[in-house]
Amino acid sequence: MASSFDIASMPVVLETAVEWGQMDALGHINNTVYFRYFENVRIAYFERLLLGNLLDAQHLVPVLAETSCRFKMPLVYPDKLVIGAKVTEILTDRLKMQYVVFSQKAQRVAAEGFGTVVCFDISKEAKTALPDHVVEAIRKLEGSQV
Repeated sequence: MASSFDIASMPVVLETAVEWGQMDALGHINNTVYFRYFENVRIAYFERLLLGNLLDAQHLVPVLAETSCRFKMPLVYPDKLVIGAKVTEILTDRLKMQYVVFSQKAQRVAAEGFGTVVCFDISKEAKTALPDHVVEAIRKLEGSQV
């Protein structure tokens, strides 16, 4: 049975190298770096949706409201990573995302993460409902599994 964090289940993936400067005094990647990995793949997900084009005319932006990470193993230089993202739930004004960081050197998941992204109306300075066309674009990218 495939894990819910299976990289193959992620519609958007990035590949990146672990950088020497990302390690901390304990000799492994600093915990804050994982949140950068999540940010990078989340932005790639939004770019794949052309989210800027879908929201700009309405003065809407996606705002990260909450995020978390479960560290499964330490990462060290050198390594190559595959980082994936998918939407797991769509609610009226927000969506829930799942992330995975896969170590090619260890051939296993190094970290699992979650994020909640709220649709925010800049002109009203308040959260607002996700537009139907954005929901449709997510469902198309996800294969209608959300």
